Amino acid sequence: MFENLSDRLDHSFKLLKGQGRITEINIAETLKEVRRALLDADVNYKIAKSFTDKVKEIALGQDVISSVKPGQMMVKIVHDELAGLMGGEAVDIDIKANPAVLLIAGLQGSGKTTFAGKLAGLLKSKRSKNPLLVACDVYRPAAIEQLKVLGEQLSVSVYTEEDNKNPVKIAKSAVRHARREGFDAVIIDTAGRLAIDEEMMNEIALIKKEVNPQETLFVVDSMTGQDAVNTAKEFNDRLDFEGVVLTKLDGDTRGGAALSIRSVVDKPIKFMSAGEKMDALDVFYPNRMADRILGMGDVVSLVEKAQEHIDVEEARKLQKKIAKNQFNFDDFLAQIQQIKKMGNIKDLASMIPGMGKALRNMDMDDDAFKGIEAIIRSMTLEERTNPVIMNGSRKKRIATGSGTNVQEVNQLIKQFDETRKLMKMMSGKKGRNMARMMSGGGLPGMGR
Repeated sequence: MFENLSDRLDHSFKLLKGQGRITEINIAETLKEVRRALLDADVNYKIAKSFTDKVKEIALGQDVISSVKPGQMMVKIVHDELAGLMGGEAVDIDIKANPAVLLIAGLQGSGKTTFAGKLAGLLKSKRSKNPLLVACDVYRPAAIEQLKVLGEQLSVSVYTEEDNKNPVKIAKSAVRHARREGFDAVIIDTAGRLAIDEEMMNEIALIKKEVNPQETLFVVDSMTGQDAVNTAKEFNDRLDFEGVVLTKLDGDTRGGAALSIRSVVDKPIKFMSAGEKMDALDVFYPNRMADRILGMGDVVSLVEKAQEHIDVEEARKLQKKIAKNQFNFDDFLAQIQQIKKMGNIKDLASMIPGMGKALRNMDMDDDAFKGIEAIIRSMTLEERTNPVIMNGSRKKRIATGSGTNVQEVNQLIKQFDETRKLMKMMSGKKGRNMARMMSGGGLPGMGR
């Protein structure tokens, strides 16, 4: 996510290395590089220039204390301004009405239907809502079927009128149906086009007028950069939407949409989405995104994901086993399953400060654990609980059963032993702090 932008900004800060204080002379080259980095990320030129002018004004007005280096001070200023450029604070959706009607808009291929499903899943699992998905894309082949599949996957009801080709009437009927049947959130998936089409714009404007949604959300493919921002402006001029959704952040994202869109349309980015999994949807926090762009990781989001997917009671039992040096391969396997539930492995690792760049060229997909799981499942119960009994013949049998080789089995056993030793070391105060984080206590001094 934003890898090239992160690298370019990191390079620009290094230009101040060794400087005693910030001056107009030594800051000039740094700001030139920052502006180039933003332009290369497909940020609007006027926004990039305004951004660097503001950073310069703040930087020259700062009294750099002796314990802080100019480069560090510049990182903080750029971080705060990046967060401000993206909106400053997270903005929630309005779902107080009953039913709360949410209208989804955007170009074809931006990920509207997938987002509609993800939003339904989020409202159901995290907001205790009973959502209804509404299929109003009557033009794209298989759009209705796609929504049905997503609804079945999430155990969420889907409203369709497959013989009706009038999306305005479908939307109105769906809202009436929701009131009758007790649905408290209605998510209307509308049709998109490859380019802005006057007829289609009139259609969605009419849907909005007839159903009067609490929120109209504009879905943006974050890989399209400045083009997405221009499209957002045209949609906003017609629809006056309440918020933006950035999709496909796991792709080759340059960053232009995320950094420009708030300035252009003056509407908040409310959600960000990465990946096809139905739980891969997060509230957009500008401060956290600025952290990630500048390579600082995103520990708060990582802890929140852990809190969502890790059973606190199981974590406490595991801690006791670790303290008694009873951690075994069954526990190891269970931890792998917990981690896989949290999302894309590389994305999770990039949330740890400093890890994003280290993992840049490493292949870490969701299949990374398959070999490990196969090896552990090829062990007997006795071997899993007491790994020291594994001799050469046992390892050969395990390798054959898992489709691996003895060297890979030995490597896993060695990694397991090292992991167990590390966990034993951390089972004191650090381990208790981790358990506290998982149970929702957070870290001392950590804000959201």
